[in-house]
Amino acid sequence: MSWVLGVDSGGSGLRIALGSTASAEPAGVTTVATTSSAEPVRTGPAGIDAGHLLGQLLPAVDTLLAQAGADSLSAITIGAAGMATLGDGLRAELPAALERSLGVGRLALAADAVTAYAGALGQRPGAVVAAGTGMIALGTDLTGWHRADGWGHLLGDCGGGAWIGRAGLEAALRAYDGRRGGSPALLSRMEAFFGPAPELPGLLYPRADRPAVLASFAPEVARCAAADPVAESILSAAARQIAEAAAAVCPPSDESEVALTGGLFKLGDPLLVPLRAELADQLPHATTVSPAGDPLAGALLIAAALATGSLRLPRDPRLLNALTQRDR
Repeated sequence: MSWVLGVDSGGSGLRIALGSTASAEPAGVTTVATTSSAEPVRTGPAGIDAGHLLGQLLPAVDTLLAQAGADSLSAITIGAAGMATLGDGLRAELPAALERSLGVGRLALAADAVTAYAGALGQRPGAVVAAGTGMIALGTDLTGWHRADGWGHLLGDCGGGAWIGRAGLEAALRAYDGRRGGSPALLSRMEAFFGPAPELPGLLYPRADRPAVLASFAPEVARCAAADPVAESILSAAARQIAEAAAAVCPPSDESEVALTGGLFKLGDPLLVPLRAELADQLPHATTVSPAGDPLAGALLIAAALATGSLRLPRDPRLLNALTQRDR
């Protein structure tokens, strides 16, 4: 029996899970206890703040270990939003800091899309679409990673919550102007949600959280879709964009699986019905499956695989940087 730790760091805060794994069960892990902090890890000019993450993580780990009656950890996986582009500080500082503080010799630093993949599909080939405010697709044939989109609301995230919300607001403003392509139904929902149409630019443009504000209107688009052809067409277009991203990264093997994870899919049938049709059309060789778990479960699974020497997911300097003592 050994103890492993999974960490999920994102915009809503920090989640931590302690798990146990038996060496006779490669990558098999049982969650023993979890804790969380609602304070997101800071990001500054140097990227994700390693000191701030450690300041939250280390006391929480001590508490979890004490609760479980455990005295050491075999492996840790830290999954973080922005790890690929903003994780240089974490990669430079965390291995030595965690070995010094916790005596951990095995550490994986993973992008949140990778932990989402591991949580959804484990260590099988396929593709995962992670969609909420944004949208990214990640796939692997277990020899390398393939990514599509995830470029942010100005350059991509096509089909994600901000993309749907922005399209719905554009259709509302077209109706307000009297232009073709407008939706009176979406105009009514927009004014109920945000206030008079002429005031929307002043409410939206100064906001630092514009993607989240745009995404907050996506459920209104879904509510209108059953009776409004413009709203329905927006969700059909979003489904096509999501399926295209999945098709771009999914391995061609008939063994490939595709999973959808993230809050966007809580929109339900207005999005999922056209998306299932698009996936069947664009990925006829792949099987669409329900995700087995979330990114925190994925972080714990990667830690267990690292502890038992059974990690099959591809290592990558930015997406999945897995280190053992001999690597340092």
